[in-house]
Amino acid sequence: MFTVSQRTFRAVLGTALGSLSVIIFTGALVRLTGSGLGCADWPRCSTTKFIDVSTGHTLIEQANRLFTGVVSFSVIAAVLLGYFRTPRRKDLVLLAWGLVVGVLIQIVIGGIVVLTGLNPYANMAHFLVSLVLVANAFVLFRRSGHEPDTYFRSGPPGLVTAIRMVVGSSSLALVTGTVVTATGPHAGDENAVRLGFALTSVARVHSVSVLVAVALIIYLAVRAKQVNGDANTRDAIQALLFAAVFQGAIGYAQYYTGVPVALVAVHIVGATALWFAVCNLAISPSRGT
Repeated sequence: MFTVSQRTFRAVLGTALGSLSVIIFTGALVRLTGSGLGCADWPRCSTTKFIDVSTGHTLIEQANRLFTGVVSFSVIAAVLLGYFRTPRRKDLVLLAWGLVVGVLIQIVIGGIVVLTGLNPYANMAHFLVSLVLVANAFVLFRRSGHEPDTYFRSGPPGLVTAIRMVVGSSSLALVTGTVVTATGPHAGDENAVRLGFALTSVARVHSVSVLVAVALIIYLAVRAKQVNGDANTRDAIQALLFAAVFQGAIGYAQYYTGVPVALVAVHIVGATALWFAVCNLAISPSRGT
């Protein structure tokens, strides 16, 4: 009977996690280069061609769609190999199916984005579902190393409560960030509809949410020191604090320099890194790490 080792399975999961992260950036490039409507049709790129690279915008949008195939292949492989992993574990199979369902949802949302002319709410959903998929893949990868008693990081009650507050505030900061993006100038097409908010107002709201998150991370770091938190937890807090401060600095820099494309691209990479750090803090670590 065909079987898959834990090492091989984890390699496939790592590929899935990586591809789900990369496609966030390729999707951002579509928007930042004004290529959101580079393909006029969906799921084909045009009414006459499935693959169309006739213009620069079309090439960028087409490449992003083709990379969706890489993502789809990796998550399907994760599900199939989950059934052949030795020993088979139900939790890993269910988490792998979560990736497949999430990618299918993303494909539908992508179609809605194109067919509605880059509706800002659909664009926001596209990014946020990507973060959910990354979290799903992160949990799957980490749990595949061992079978912990809980999905979430454990510790003294006060420390766990502080961790939950940090995860919640960081998530809120990412959500408010999508509102700023959906209000700002980089919509994916010059004629795309934007949210009808004042950019300065939503930027201030987002800034406050980031400052609250950073303050709570600092509080968490102090709390972890007071209760003698384990080294892994302290390292996770430090990584998240670094990512949050870096994101905040880039955010202020792009705001005061007129939101240049290059800094927005760095900010999106930083948002993904921040989410990785949040997941690393929230999810129970692999045994021995």
